[in-house]
Amino acid sequence: MVGFRRIKTDKKRTRIIKKVFFSGKMVMRKNIVLFMKQHAQEFSITQLTRLFGISRSYYYRHRYKEIDTLSDVELRIQELVTKNHFLYGYRKIHALIKKEIPIGINKVAKIMRNREWNCQAKKKKFRKPETIYKTFENVIAKNWQAEKPRQKLTTDITYLPFGKSMLYLSTIMDTYNSEIVAYKISNHPNAQLAVDTLNQIKTLPKGAILHSDQGATYTSKEFFQVAKQKNIIRSMSRKGTPSDNAPIESFHSSLKSKTFYLHKEPIGSNNIVIDIVENYIYFWNNQRILAKLGYLSPIDYRKKMAY
Repeated sequence: MVGFRRIKTDKKRTRIIKKVFFSGKMVMRKNIVLFMKQHAQEFSITQLTRLFGISRSYYYRHRYKEIDTLSDVELRIQELVTKNHFLYGYRKIHALIKKEIPIGINKVAKIMRNREWNCQAKKKKFRKPETIYKTFENVIAKNWQAEKPRQKLTTDITYLPFGKSMLYLSTIMDTYNSEIVAYKISNHPNAQLAVDTLNQIKTLPKGAILHSDQGATYTSKEFFQVAKQKNIIRSMSRKGTPSDNAPIESFHSSLKSKTFYLHKEPIGSNNIVIDIVENYIYFWNNQRILAKLGYLSPIDYRKKMAY
């Protein structure tokens, strides 16, 4: 593991850290060299070596060694892995590269394993249940399949304890294509945060269902009234059953495990935390391919289906 070291210019340090925290599996020395190679014209080698705590001789030795030993296929896999922030395993990388190069999935898996380019495993975090005030029936009952956009939505609030102070992310996902259709970050996990997030959605089809947990935020009078005004059918998970809200739970877990949980050093800036979240949501919606969507991103899939 390599820790961060302070560099003189805070502005440049902020830019580097923003890139690093969204670059995925960066903690391995081999991947630090890869990151440095890609941004050598943007930042000086001296700044990068000081920031990551490695010597210039180590960087140059492995930089040229990597260039000399990588085959054309490996170089292309490296490009795809890096472009997608080390979030894709060998199956998704194979789905992308086979469009250009005839190669077997086992070969892709072997290359990624040998080069330590596999995606980072998730780290699970325990969440304390919120105080329950009122509940609705579980209308969804784990049936997330929808025939059209915004027919079935799921929402949740998650903690972001990574900056100068605690932040909270409220998110709404459309389970039709796993697209994040609304989100908001706040200093307080109150009903107003949930209401503001829901109000970002201006139009909904008749019979739209919104699923949530049994937290007090979603059983509040304020949230109830806004949902009623929008003619939303409410659905709630069973008490203490996060799996009933799996899509949004999975998204929040992915967001943290692919960015914040990869690093031990504190970020120290709420603005950087917000930027990381916004960058990841953009990536999730516009670039992250899903097998269930025919290896398309959520937005590309929606456009393909003429919505």
